[in-house]
Amino acid sequence: MRSSVAAAVGLAVTAAAVVASAEPPAGAAGCTGCHATSTQVQTPVPRLGGRDQAATVRALEDFRSGARPGTVMDRIAKGFTDAEIQAIAAWFAGQK
Repeated sequence: MRSSVAAAVGLAVTAAAVVASAEPPAGAAGCTGCHATSTQVQTPVPRLGGRDQAATVRALEDFRSGARPGTVMDRIAKGFTDAEIQAIAAWFAGQK
């Protein structure tokens, strides 16, 4: 039983590491132009790495629909499909 639990924990840790190191999905690479990845950079633009996936999806959907005003995000989000929004949010959620 312990070996099964240890194997499951090891698999979960490995999966998390793969998500964190995987190449960003289409669209996500451009996000880092404004959303800093380094904690050393001072910026009023929110960091996305490690952010809750559902919160990122909600924000992008709100920008896309016009429910949330933005300087450029409303225009950028309109270019993403639902699947792209999910992939971008999942990738950033996996970054630490």
